[in-house]
Amino acid sequence: MYPFTLERPTTLADASRLAGAGVKLLAGGQTLLASMKMRLASPEQVADLGAVAELADIKREGNALRIGAMTRHADVAVNADVLASIPALADLASGIGDRQVRAMGTLGGSVANNDPAACYPSAVLALGATVHTTQRQIAADDYFQGMFATALNEGEIITAISFPVPAKAAYMKFRQPASRFAMIGVFVAQTSTGVRVAVTGGGNGVFRHKGLEAALSQSFTAAAAAGVKIEPADYSADLHATAAYRANLVSVMTQRAVTKALG
Repeated sequence: MYPFTLERPTTLADASRLAGAGVKLLAGGQTLLASMKMRLASPEQVADLGAVAELADIKREGNALRIGAMTRHADVAVNADVLASIPALADLASGIGDRQVRAMGTLGGSVANNDPAACYPSAVLALGATVHTTQRQIAADDYFQGMFATALNEGEIITAISFPVPAKAAYMKFRQPASRFAMIGVFVAQTSTGVRVAVTGGGNGVFRHKGLEAALSQSFTAAAAAGVKIEPADYSADLHATAAYRANLVSVMTQRAVTKALG
């Protein structure tokens, strides 16, 4: 590591002021600290958001669950409101990384980073969530813009994410054994506007699969999902899996997610 200045704001106003001045924000640190150690990032000033209490609450608001950006994965996994309203979201959080990652990693940090194999972005997109920031509210469909790219402006801070409560939902992922990131993860949700299916781990970032959504809107069954052709050309290949293997995983994980959602 190298020398840098660490700030620890206790209010959102102070955090916003620091962000506006170009200070790098630290949420859970699962990506930033590793990047700094490897010299892939070298900010001279870092602001730890861990002491901003207003960013770490979970509450039910009408037919939505609002989760603060600094809420840890471990807390989402065991929260009574999450378990009662969107158990699929609690299940997703319980399977992120290992125990240490879940104890430190945050919802807002994951969504702001938008790693192409992260789990949370699939839940945000599949549930049609709204990302609340210090400047505005951003619909999930407008937020994710490709690998590590989002609609966030410079200095804009995620404060919370509102997840509409679905009729049914489930998340299934095939883990990369070493990192425990999703080689492919699929979040399926029956919402008030129809079925939404979000895929993570495919290559260039999380995305909705229109073919699966159309089939499952007609018949919310594993058989309907199995009948959708998944094109390998849409997926990446690396040392862990070929594009064809990932395409097959999308079909398999979707079928399992639908079966799980149906109980």
